[in-house]
Amino acid sequence: MNPHQKPGLYVHCPFCMKKCPYCDFYSVASTSLASRWLDALKKEVIYYRDRFKCFDTLYLGGGTPTVLDARALEKLMEHLFAHFDFDPDSEITIEANPGDLSGDKVNQIKALGFNRINLGVQSFDDRELLFLGRTHTARDAEQALKKLRSSGFENVGLDLIYGLGGQSLKGWIETLKRTVEFRPEHLSCYQLTIEKETPFWRMKEKGMIEPLDEEEGRAFFLTTSRFLEECGYIHYEISNFAREKACCSRHNWKYWRHVPYLGLGPSAHSFQNSTRWWNFRSIEKYCEALEDRKAPVEDRESLTEEQMRIESIALGLRTSEGFDLKSHCDGPELTDTLSCLQESGYLRISNNRVLPTKKGFLMADRLPLYFLPKSLHEPG
Repeated sequence: MNPHQKPGLYVHCPFCMKKCPYCDFYSVASTSLASRWLDALKKEVIYYRDRFKCFDTLYLGGGTPTVLDARALEKLMEHLFAHFDFDPDSEITIEANPGDLSGDKVNQIKALGFNRINLGVQSFDDRELLFLGRTHTARDAEQALKKLRSSGFENVGLDLIYGLGGQSLKGWIETLKRTVEFRPEHLSCYQLTIEKETPFWRMKEKGMIEPLDEEEGRAFFLTTSRFLEECGYIHYEISNFAREKACCSRHNWKYWRHVPYLGLGPSAHSFQNSTRWWNFRSIEKYCEALEDRKAPVEDRESLTEEQMRIESIALGLRTSEGFDLKSHCDGPELTDTLSCLQESGYLRISNNRVLPTKKGFLMADRLPLYFLPKSLHEPG
């Protein structure tokens, strides 16, 4: 845990033009409540301004923040900068949909202080984009990337999804080749997961969608990692790649390193002093609470020292920096567990850090279980 590092600020904009059939993040396919949401968010900023004073990252996510008009974005940023302090070299990120980025919109975003943009491209194949329910085309994505570069954006991230219906490994490699031609500073490559309560889940239940099996997922993951590393990218987290160390997402590192962060907006999560809390997953409930001068917090949990240890291990095993050996693996039982996992090829030790191998990345959801008390067995 790093409580002395400056916290990060996340702002959740819960609006989209269209809800994607695979997405289970909280969002609504309308901006009719945007004005009420913004007024409530301003109240939430005031509520926290004495508890969180200075940040060095800001991440405006959603939803799709770029569906907001320029004036709404301007009001939001003015309010954040008026009531919170930010380091001069802060990383300030906005998520964007390629179809929303006209030339004027890109310039407006840059003028508001954003120095990093994360573009939800997902694919450069129009058939795959149609399958995913996206509202943009491959050409829209290419044009958006050109506009970002011509407007002076020097830190651009792309999101891609693999494991789509009927997608071959060869087709995915072609997507990666097309992607690296644009030399994005950051890439997030996610395997399609079918979440409950989504349209894709209902299609899966009817046999209309068949997700990748474990072996197929392994092949896509390893191919992605090998290809991007050969192109010079650093594989620094299971799904994340950076062109150089300075291009890693500074904001997301806070989540993985247990650095405090504040989340504003419906469904947003926060973490400070071993306590985690989260807001109502409803625009109406969120706004009503703040309009009644109450915190919009749905619930909270305080983690014990042992829970913090296990969570630090779990988060560390998702990243290339792993976790500290001495502070997390004290005692003969854990030493034996570690030896077992090393011999099995899941972990390695370097400079008193426990680091996941590529094989370990593939087991990242299961490996932390072996560091629970009285747990010693070899993963399958």
